[in-house]
Amino acid sequence: MAKKIVLTVFNDTNYDQRMIRICNSLAGNGYEVLLVGRRPKNALPVIPQQFRQVRLVSLVHKGFLQYALFNLQLFFYLLFCRADLICAIDLDTILPCHLVSRLKRCPRVYDAHELFCEMKEIVTRPFIYKCWKWIERHTVPFFTAGYTVNGIIADEFKKMYGVEYEVVRNIPLLDNQPRLPAAAPFIIYQGWVNEGRSFETLIPAMQWVAVPLHIYGEGNFLAQARALVQQYGLQEKVLFKGKIPPAQLKQVTRTAAIGVTLFDATGQSNYYSLSNRFFDYLHAGIPQLCAAYPAYEEINNLYEIAVLIKDLSPENIARQLNTLLNDNVLYQRLAGNCVLARKAFNWQEEEKKLIALYKKILS
Repeated sequence: MAKKIVLTVFNDTNYDQRMIRICNSLAGNGYEVLLVGRRPKNALPVIPQQFRQVRLVSLVHKGFLQYALFNLQLFFYLLFCRADLICAIDLDTILPCHLVSRLKRCPRVYDAHELFCEMKEIVTRPFIYKCWKWIERHTVPFFTAGYTVNGIIADEFKKMYGVEYEVVRNIPLLDNQPRLPAAAPFIIYQGWVNEGRSFETLIPAMQWVAVPLHIYGEGNFLAQARALVQQYGLQEKVLFKGKIPPAQLKQVTRTAAIGVTLFDATGQSNYYSLSNRFFDYLHAGIPQLCAAYPAYEEINNLYEIAVLIKDLSPENIARQLNTLLNDNVLYQRLAGNCVLARKAFNWQEEEKKLIALYKKILS
C-alpha cells in the first residue's frame, strides 16, 4: 500500500499554486496524497488534480475566530484520517498537525512559506502577535523536518528553534511557452491583496502611469485598496479582477507588460520573503518592478530580470514603471534574461529536493 501523506492548508485548495505543485509532485512519485483545506463562502467546485482534496466548510469568515474554529475542525478530521505523515503548511494549521501526529505517532513536516509571526498584519497587533508566537514556540521545535522558500528564512528558524530546514523554492514548471502580449498593455499584480504589499503607494503611483494596473486576488486589504482607488479617482486605471484558477492566471500573466512584487519592510517576513509571483512573472517572460530585499537581490544579481527599488514612494514607483514602459533596450534585456533564468529556476529542479526529503522521512 502506498504511503499516505496528508497536507493541511488554511486556503481554498483551488487557488494555492504552491500546494498544487507540491501535491502533484508527491502523487506523481507514488504517494497517496490528500490536501485538506478550507471551503470559503461561494467557493467553486474542487478542480480535479492527481491528488485527493477535502475542503472543510468555513463556519466563520473573518477574525481570529475563523482560525480557531478551522483548527478545531482540522484536529477532528485528522484524528480520524489515516496518515503515514502529516504536513502543516504555515503556522495557521500547525497546532492540530502537531497534536494529531503525536497521538498517531507518525512523522510530521513543517512547510514554512514565510516567517508567519513577522507578517505586517500580525507583528503590528501585539495581542495577535503573542497568540501566534505562543503557538510557534510550542510547535515548531517539535517539527525537526521541514522546508522553506529560501536560505535566509531557513537560517532564521535555525537561530530561533535549532531546526535545520531544507530550501524548496516555489517556482513554476518549465514549459517554454512564449509571451503573448495583449493588444493594450497593462501592469499586473497577482496574489493576496493583504497588508504590507505596498498598495498604499502603488495605487497612488498609477496617477502618473499611462497604462492600467490589473489586480488579481483577494485578501484582508481589499476594501482599503478599493477605497484608495476611489480616493484618487483611479477607477479606470486600477481594475480589480478577483481570484481566478491558477491555470487561467498563468495565461493572463503571459499577456501582461510588467509585473509588480512590492512589500513594505514592516516585519521580517516581507523583508526576507521570496514571493511566488516573483517567479510567476519570470516564467511568463515579463520584467517586473520589485522591492530590493535580500532574496530578490541574490537572484537578480545572477540574472537581471527586474528593476529593484528601495524607495517605495508613489513618485518613485511611477518613475520606475514608466522607465520600464518607455526604455525598450532595458525592457528587452530584462525580458530576454527571464527566458534564460527560467531554465535555471524551475519546478523540475526544485521538486528533486522535495521528493528526496519525503523519501528520507518515510523510508
